[in-house]
Amino acid sequence: MTHARAITVQQSFPEPRPTTNPYIVMLRDHLATTPGLAVRTFSWRGAILGRYDVFHAHWPEILVSGGSAPKRAVRQALTLVLLAKLALTRTPIVRTLHNLHRPTGISRVQHALLWLFERRTAYAIVLNEQTVPPAGIGSAVIPHGHYRDWYARFPQRASVSGRLSYFGLIRRYKGVDGLLRAFTRLQGPERSLRVAGRPSSEELADELRELAIADDRIDLSLEFLSDAELVDVARQGELVVLPYREMHNSGGALAALSVDRPVLVPANAVNERLAAEVGPGWVVQYEGELDADDLERALAVVADPARSDSPDLSARDWDLAGALHLAAYRAASSRSRPAGGIDAI
Repeated sequence: MTHARAITVQQSFPEPRPTTNPYIVMLRDHLATTPGLAVRTFSWRGAILGRYDVFHAHWPEILVSGGSAPKRAVRQALTLVLLAKLALTRTPIVRTLHNLHRPTGISRVQHALLWLFERRTAYAIVLNEQTVPPAGIGSAVIPHGHYRDWYARFPQRASVSGRLSYFGLIRRYKGVDGLLRAFTRLQGPERSLRVAGRPSSEELADELRELAIADDRIDLSLEFLSDAELVDVARQGELVVLPYREMHNSGGALAALSVDRPVLVPANAVNERLAAEVGPGWVVQYEGELDADDLERALAVVADPARSDSPDLSARDWDLAGALHLAAYRAASSRSRPAGGIDAI
């Protein structure tokens, strides 16, 4: 019997740290144990000088960013060198499309480098069937895995009656200010709201404090959450509210469902499919701007005793992820070099 040659993949993320997104850690660990697959985490030296078969990019904007202008300039120059190396060696780029669009507020140089990444991409991994991959390249759907095993090691507290919760990084597009406004109009002293996570700016933090100060039912903690703290915040809510103004792939929703907490999310095709997948009463949707009526209705929905004890996350088992990624890497390696090489600048 002839065995397929092992594939060596260079990931775009470095060796995980304690604060690394659990998705990345679990992906690295499961890929590393997949037969026929060797995984390398990112360093500039290894990515530029090393030998590998596929480069897997997750958030390429991280490669061209930095905390200071000199650091950004160095990273952008190194990114250009990396793209040249990939073009010269005809090494395919596989991209996981976590987001639909490039980040806002980036420079023209960053836009140009991200455009080059897109032009050099040979294969796309999408996390749901509603994400449309770029035309002319191969693609595969590999669902975002659940967090059940990751969070099971932490205490699983009981919920607080009438409590809503929000956890995670707080960015403007996540609509936490709208959640606070809606909650202040929700009647009843038995209702409470726990919001925990680090804001993206001090200006946003000040705005949230100002909104919360008039309602003593709101508990606001504006700091980074450890995994144990995240589980505690999620579990204490009868309902996790994720009022994102833009939501496509939500790790937050899967994190809440992974610790057996229902979620309230904006209505869209992705969330409609997630609701059908996990079972009735676990994903509640709202239309338009979040208001107090949406919160009241969602609390009534999740209080239904007919709701199952846990959502069905079987389609997101990590055992499937390794084999599906290996198939994507092999498909990318078998494709011809994509159009628009490094000379496309």
